[in-house]
Amino acid sequence: MPAGITAGVRSRFTKLFTFPGRPVASKAYIAPEDHLRKLSFIAVLVLPFLIQGTVHAQQFDAAFGVGTLTATSASSATGDHQQVSLTGGAYPVFSADLLLKKRFGVSGELAWRGSRNLYGGFQPYRPLFYDFNGIYAPKLSKYLTPELSAGIGFESLRFYQGFTTCGAISCTDFVSSNHFMGHFGAGLRYYFHGHFFVRPEADLYLIHNNQEFSSSRAARFGVSLGYSFTPGF
Repeated sequence: MPAGITAGVRSRFTKLFTFPGRPVASKAYIAPEDHLRKLSFIAVLVLPFLIQGTVHAQQFDAAFGVGTLTATSASSATGDHQQVSLTGGAYPVFSADLLLKKRFGVSGELAWRGSRNLYGGFQPYRPLFYDFNGIYAPKLSKYLTPELSAGIGFESLRFYQGFTTCGAISCTDFVSSNHFMGHFGAGLRYYFHGHFFVRPEADLYLIHNNQEFSSSRAARFGVSLGYSFTPGF
């Protein structure tokens, strides 16, 4: 990253953080988490219905994979977006879905950058993406099942401080900036052996107020290996 851009990013970052000998997250930096609490509340309300639905579910699928992220280049940042790109890195991903009726169901997914990156060349950080969706997975044949999903979630940016802070429940060495997001996903399962499948997949994240980076959009491309649990397994 050019020196001028790095200096600009560092200036912006130090306004968001206070460094009285060591960095402490400012209240202005940590995005409000009210919407995340609302999501958790909704999930608690919906969970009993999902558990009851498993009795009559068509199928439960779980998968683990890896991919990478692409986003707008740093030099193409506009407006209040910083000249830092989310592009690059290996992203492990865990996903699961429950097909309830006529191949429609619900799904959830977690993707995170496997290794830390440097924000602006100096601040270690790691992005995580959580999403909760409605899903449609029609069965085309014994071997092929496409899937389409759409929903909501959030991006969690963890900035590592180099020291540990302890609260009432746990200790952490990072502060988080969380952003609400929309999510769209697509994949194609190929059942290569019994209930085992491999799935190339693509995901689009539309991230609200993602000003730490060059754009509000990011896309993940990857491949997952999974297993389908069907009635009678």
